[in-house]
Amino acid sequence: MTPTPLRERAAWRALETHYSTIGLRHLRDLFTEDPERGTRLAAEAAGIYLDYSKNRVTDETLGLLIDLAEESRLAERRDAMFNGERINVSENRSVLHVALRMPRGTSLLVDGVDVVAEVHAVLDRMANFARQIRSGAWLGYTGRPIVNIVNVGIGGSDLGPVMAYEALRHYSQRNLNFRFVANVDATDFVEAVREMDAAETMFIISSKTFGTLETMTNAHSARAWLVDQLGDEAAIARHFVAVSTNEALVSAFGIDPANVFGFWDWVGGRYSMDSAIGLSTMLAIGPTRFHEMLAGFHAMDEHFRTAPLAENLPVLMGLLAIWNRNFLGCPTVGVMPYDQYLQRLPAYLQQLTMESNGKHVTLDGAEVDYATGPIYWGEPGTNGQHSFFQLIHQGTTVVPVDLIGFAKSLNPLGSHHDVLSSNVFAQAQALAFGKTEADVRAQGTPPHQVAHRVMAGNRPTNVLLAEVLTPRLLGSLIALYEHSVFTQGTIWDIDSYDQWGVELGKVLANQILPELSSASTPTLRHDSSTNALIERYRALRQREATHDDK
Repeated sequence: MTPTPLRERAAWRALETHYSTIGLRHLRDLFTEDPERGTRLAAEAAGIYLDYSKNRVTDETLGLLIDLAEESRLAERRDAMFNGERINVSENRSVLHVALRMPRGTSLLVDGVDVVAEVHAVLDRMANFARQIRSGAWLGYTGRPIVNIVNVGIGGSDLGPVMAYEALRHYSQRNLNFRFVANVDATDFVEAVREMDAAETMFIISSKTFGTLETMTNAHSARAWLVDQLGDEAAIARHFVAVSTNEALVSAFGIDPANVFGFWDWVGGRYSMDSAIGLSTMLAIGPTRFHEMLAGFHAMDEHFRTAPLAENLPVLMGLLAIWNRNFLGCPTVGVMPYDQYLQRLPAYLQQLTMESNGKHVTLDGAEVDYATGPIYWGEPGTNGQHSFFQLIHQGTTVVPVDLIGFAKSLNPLGSHHDVLSSNVFAQAQALAFGKTEADVRAQGTPPHQVAHRVMAGNRPTNVLLAEVLTPRLLGSLIALYEHSVFTQGTIWDIDSYDQWGVELGKVLANQILPELSSASTPTLRHDSSTNALIERYRALRQREATHDDK
């Protein structure tokens, strides 16, 4: 049954009416009227405490948002996902990243196949390989152990592994060096392998189809680099493994089929960091801690699946995102982790959120007439405070912010962590309450500076607080955002699991590629701008060649 169009749903219309009364109210007033607000508007699950009291909402707002979730059949669609139904309608696929972290012994049948059993079979093979690499038992072609691991992928095959490695570097085996190559720009590959010894280097080629242009361009360069150093193509079998479903192409490349780790079409790239795509993560932190991360994912999955909507962290974050995007008109969301290990989290969430919900049609193909996925961005604290926080505090665009903090540091050093953490709470307070003109004048501020020092406040924040960053906590944190994305997509009635917008540029690039390298290409048949750019590129390439000849 197709749901009622979003803007015709009773709860949506009630929220529009409600906004006319709450929309201009200030957080200062909301806290004054409700002294318990700061402890009441909070929820906790899987080791994460969410303080959402500094959002511009009341109990009535939250009640109407829950009504909207129910009217949008969120629980029904959530259950369909967990049951393996084909909720990715444009590709007719199940969406089962939750199966990647179900415990051994549980069962989920999809088309008659127990996918959980398949997942654990791959995890066992990954663990066996990881133990060999980490112990030094796996020897390269010349008989030396592997100490360098280079993950070659792009998109979800890169962003997840990079983020997880950086996030969990504290737990990594330090005699192993990890590099990540994604960009087809040769510089990325050249700098990654600079000063590496091929005899001690393992490449992980991560590509579901083993045909992604950027990844395979880098993979062939890696192959040539290794063979050039070791002098024998037979070396490939000891220095390359693949994460792919295309065994024929992997074998043709020279990788031993025994060293191929598979995954499934029901795993979207941006949801795959806990599949075989996470092989580099397991190599870094070991199988035991990798399973701890999976347990953290699963804990948040179960919370999302079973908790009442009004107490459900991913649901609350998703509904608040709807409120901020569609009613407060906020076009972006800032994510500021106050932990240096999470430096790549904002980039990871950019793909997770914007590739999922950057859509312009509903599930049945109708054009939407409301805003969908906001722009996600961010930087670790406190760095961002000395970069773009000026705009967040006093700019003309309201930016809701997620501030992520931890009670303990993995690297305690003097007062560093208290200094860091004080900024989490201070920024949330300053963004909420600002500084009035009366406050500024009361401080004896020179008259000509008063207007410049006023801060309006009333800027929404979520504060997510946990004890310490562990593999388990990282899994729970990522699952929280995954299910928040799902919640938003369900309300917007869009397919959060396809990514057709990624394809057009790839197709056109493949058409243009041969035109760049050959001056004898027939007449260019693009638009005048593209034709002119290609012609100028050719001329500059020729001039470069002439200079090189000299």
